[in-house]
Amino acid sequence: MHVIRQEIQVTFSYAVYGTADLFAPGNPLLRDVVAADAAELPKKLLFVVDRGVQRHHPQLLRAIADYCRAHADALALARAPLLAEGGEAAKNDARQVTAVLEAIHAAGLCRHAYVVAVGGGAVLDAVGYAAATAHRGVRLIRVPTTVLAQCDAAVGVKNGINAFGKKNFLGTFAPPCAVINDAGFLHTLSARDWRAGMAEAVKVALLKDPVFFAYLEQHATDLAARDMRAMEKLIRRCAELHLEHIAGNGDPFELGSSRPLDHGHWSAHKLEQLSGYALRHGEAVAIGIALDATYAHLSGALSLRAWRRILHLLAALGFALWTPELGRHLDAPMHPQSIFAGLAEFREHLGGRLTITLLQDIGRPFEVHEMDFKLLADATALLHASHTDLQGGNAWISKLAHAR
Repeated sequence: MHVIRQEIQVTFSYAVYGTADLFAPGNPLLRDVVAADAAELPKKLLFVVDRGVQRHHPQLLRAIADYCRAHADALALARAPLLAEGGEAAKNDARQVTAVLEAIHAAGLCRHAYVVAVGGGAVLDAVGYAAATAHRGVRLIRVPTTVLAQCDAAVGVKNGINAFGKKNFLGTFAPPCAVINDAGFLHTLSARDWRAGMAEAVKVALLKDPVFFAYLEQHATDLAARDMRAMEKLIRRCAELHLEHIAGNGDPFELGSSRPLDHGHWSAHKLEQLSGYALRHGEAVAIGIALDATYAHLSGALSLRAWRRILHLLAALGFALWTPELGRHLDAPMHPQSIFAGLAEFREHLGGRLTITLLQDIGRPFEVHEMDFKLLADATALLHASHTDLQGGNAWISKLAHAR
């Protein structure tokens, strides 16, 4: 037998920028990002814009065109910006990916041209998937417009869409050339979308940074009241922690079975599906965090004090920690409409052995490779028993603490 073995090392480098008024002609950031990465200018740009963002910012398409004209030495608008449906519809309808691919083809974009995706996390995922598969990879710049996208979805290396009733069944690992966070887009978010993105900050704080978790606790009222300074700090620290994990844990393309940054996500992905995607991703993640924290507490791994802090913070930020889909078919774990079926789907998506990240304490995660369905049902029942008192804040948390 003859074996020829080769090791390939590839280095990726990209930056996450924070700015305001990105498309103001006097703001050189986008122009400089493109010019810094190009030997020959101008470069063709195809913009794909979330329809919801365009509705809230009706001058956006004109601003993009005016910006490219003002910086015509570096930027050439390949065609009028393409509009894409936002929300989970962006990932559930493969025709949206096809539309982006057709636009790339019709505009004659090559691998040194740029696709600029402007929108929420779902649009960025779908457009990123199209860009990564056209010519095996057209350069991508992400301009996230929601809290969740700015602090999490936009900063990583993953792109994907849903298929066969499964979250992110189709996708790629393809880093962007740059991520540009414009705080101005956050002002027009709905209350739900403002709140939903904070779930990922709670998650990464629980896994990586007890000091950041304490900051979230101290500023929960400000964050819930849409204090922009508190939110900008949340976004920056959350993005830093995600990037540090992606670059430093040795598995940026998820070749193993462990995926700590998906803490709380095994049930969140299933809840999104069971709700017909009526639940925002962040809303489902908050419920998933609460469920896993409750399970860890009932198993004896997580202290009462830490468990109460987690639930109290989520409630203080305005999250509901129960949805009817959570209580269906608890006596039949393999039922496709049972939340427990999410465990098998999560294992399949990661491959290898089931690996779930739980908490011993805030900032102290650990992994398990199986979960007790009876204990999970108890944890679900505990959240269910108390959900009607959610608006009671501390009183609700107190009831949870004494319900065990």
